Amino acid sequence: MKRSTPSPRSPRRAWRGRTLVATLAPTLLALGAPPLRADPNGVGDERPATAPAVAASKPAAPSIDLALCLDTSGSMDGLLDAARQKLWAIVNDLALAEPTPRLRVALLTFGNDGHPAEGGWVKIDAPLTEDLDLVSQQLFALTTNGGTELVGRVLATANASLDWAPAPEALKLVVVAGNESADQDQQVRFGEACRLLIERGITVNAIYCGNPADELAPGWQEVAKRADGHFAAIDQQNGTVVIATPFDGELAALSTAINDTYLPYGAAGIVAWGNQRAQDANAEACNSATAAARANTKACKLYTCDWDLVEQVKTGQLKLEEAKKEELPEKLRELTQEQRQQCIDAAWAKRTKLKEQIQGVSAKRDAHVTAELAKLGMEESSAFDRAVRDALRAQAQAKGLRFPPAPKVPEAKPTETPAKPIDTKPADSKPTDSKPADAQQEQHGT
Repeated sequence: MKRSTPSPRSPRRAWRGRTLVATLAPTLLALGAPPLRADPNGVGDERPATAPAVAASKPAAPSIDLALCLDTSGSMDGLLDAARQKLWAIVNDLALAEPTPRLRVALLTFGNDGHPAEGGWVKIDAPLTEDLDLVSQQLFALTTNGGTELVGRVLATANASLDWAPAPEALKLVVVAGNESADQDQQVRFGEACRLLIERGITVNAIYCGNPADELAPGWQEVAKRADGHFAAIDQQNGTVVIATPFDGELAALSTAINDTYLPYGAAGIVAWGNQRAQDANAEACNSATAAARANTKACKLYTCDWDLVEQVKTGQLKLEEAKKEELPEKLRELTQEQRQQCIDAAWAKRTKLKEQIQGVSAKRDAHVTAELAKLGMEESSAFDRAVRDALRAQAQAKGLRFPPAPKVPEAKPTETPAKPIDTKPADSKPTDSKPADAQQEQHGT
């Protein structure tokens, strides 16, 4: 709960005498009151000195810090595939919140023999970051490899090693998912790890990848209970649901077109610009639904690119006249300052238009998917992303964020042919640097 700070009291009457004015002036300034002007005749003037007008500051965006802690032991390929495909759907759901939050995502993995044993086989693959392309890159780089799944250790690592937002009103969340016993860690008990997290205002949501009736499920329920979180049991192999739609091709084309409006600044910008395209290709390698969801993310306010010269200049992060010539994109280096500004303005205008187009097509796609799911009699209750989205929405709403109501399911028309579910298993789980051939299968897969 915030503590209210008492407002400083303004002087109620005129103070007379130079000495008294001089004595009180520092105190009044410290309290935030305007300075009093001394009268040249030795009489204090009760009117405050004219202060320059101060523009009302824009309220800071609410912060959401989300740490994904995924079990990467040998049996967890289904979980990783679901996370790769549905990262963008999770982001898109949070993008609906009002006011628009500032989202940072971290990725931690545990239970992998390839991680250092001294750290409890836990690795921070991505710190808390607004760079969602980096999170996607690390997700596609993951591999499974045997191991001992120490839930307590990964929770303790998330608590101690991530740069959590310090503000008490920030929404700070952990999602930990696995399929083995939650209490294998004898060195760091999950109960103690949860206690330390919740003391810092960090909520833990637990996802058991298995049947909720299994004997291991209660342990995962206890993880969530200890840190005021949500529990869900999912089917990591068959729970993910994706639907191909007639809008997917248009969204893929718009997603490609918007990349050309980005101007990388510096060597790091060139690398990030290339990664933007690589993650497009990774999404397309999963299926058209994942690529469509990523296109929608690129049009939302949560997708930020601090390596982009256009965004830096238009948002006031960088003054164009202060940009280093050698760091500029090559095509801008020999232009005049006015010409550079014109290029940036044109790129921003084109990007804004493309975002509007993507949002419009995505809305049609969402309505189509909602209708098709109803026709097919399919539901997502056992899906990884549904478990995460439901938990995040409830916890964001508890912090005062608002979400639009769920769309109504339209009635099916007998003459319509529903779209078929498509194979949700990625064609290639490895990171890619080039756009793969379209090899989606029109069949129901895992």
